[in-house]
Amino acid sequence: MHSLPKSIYLSIYLSIYLSIYLSIYLSIYLSIYLSIYLSIYLSIYLSIYPIYLSIYLSIYLSIYLSIYLSIYLSIYLSIYLSIYLSNYLSIYLSIYLIIYLSIYLSIYLSIYLSIYLSIYLSIYLSIYLSIYLSIYLSIYLSIYLSIYLSIYLSIYLSIYLSI
Repeated sequence: MHSLPKSIYLSIYLSIYLSIYLSIYLSIYLSIYLSIYLSIYLSIYLSIYPIYLSIYLSIYLSIYLSIYLSIYLSIYLSIYLSIYLSNYLSIYLSIYLIIYLSIYLSIYLSIYLSIYLSIYLSIYLSIYLSIYLSIYLSIYLSIYLSIYLSIYLSIYLSIYLSI
């Protein structure tokens, strides 16, 4: 009879002590670890990813826009000019505009988009995401783990020590 209250007392004491200790320890440890890890990881990852994205977008957009705009403008201008001007002038201008616009737009857009997107995305995304994710995850995980561990440990220890 006397051993039962001691085991209950011990289980309650240990569950409260361990839940408080582990929740404080894990919240501090995880918040520090995650903030350091995420800031390092995200700064490295996000400095490389925007460069890749900017190169991809610059190539894709330069090819797409040069082809699309050259075809669209050549068709539009050839129809428009053939109606209002002579056939010779419309053919000449449509060919000229196809060549000129495809070269100009591909060069201009590839240079502009690669420089702009690489600088903007690397700076903005690395700073924003590293700060946001480190703060969010450290707060979320510390709260979640402290609540989860305190409930789990109190239930587990009370059952285990009462047996």
